[in-house]
Amino acid sequence: MHLKNIDHINLTVANFDDTVQWYGRVFGFELVEEDLQDGLRWGVIRNGEVMLCLYERTDCRFEDRFAMRKKGLHGINHFGLRITDQQEWEATIEREKLTILYDGPIRWPHNTSWYITDPTGWEIEVAFWKNDTIRFD
Repeated sequence: MHLKNIDHINLTVANFDDTVQWYGRVFGFELVEEDLQDGLRWGVIRNGEVMLCLYERTDCRFEDRFAMRKKGLHGINHFGLRITDQQEWEATIEREKLTILYDGPIRWPHNTSWYITDPTGWEIEVAFWKNDTIRFD
């Protein structure tokens, strides 16, 4: 079996509307589906082939990966989104006044990554690969 890509990531979020608007402004996602399940709002946002499924849970509190680790719990450290235009991304950082974690961008051997958080606190790695080519050596 060959996998093409991850179909979507499913996230609980503190505020559905704020989250949809933020992902729209920051990454160009559009709301493509919305409904209620068990009385909870959910929806799918999409940018090209990248999709996130969002479930609003106002009754939950978010704990980052460091707090989860202290409690001996597993969790996702972050998810990564790949960009193709570094200048446009840096303009978005300025326009949206995004806080870059870990003292700024991290330069890996073949890419540069910025780590940010969304309105709920989910950590996102934004990766720009040299020549838009994924490589490891």
